[in-house]
Amino acid sequence: MSGSDEDLRVAALRTAVSRLRRELAAHPAEFPDRGIAEDELAALAAMTVDGTPEVSRLRRSLLVIAGAIGSVSALSGGLSKVRDAVDLFGEPPRR
Repeated sequence: MSGSDEDLRVAALRTAVSRLRRELAAHPAEFPDRGIAEDELAALAAMTVDGTPEVSRLRRSLLVIAGAIGSVSALSGGLSKVRDAVDLFGEPPRR
């Protein structure tokens, strides 16, 4: 936690999601699953507003985003940052 009591993992996720959203918005090419990626990034951004997100939901969102933009090499750096930020939360509990 920082001096402001904000979870540094949440701050890192918020920053990574914001960066990828900007990169996606600036990317000139349309691709079939662009809307899916945009919607899922918006959902991830919303999860960072109310405290610590649920790990299994973060991982699901990451998979959806990776599937939607995985073949767009220009976005791979931003996607990697989001993956790294999600990894900060650890693995979801096993059932």
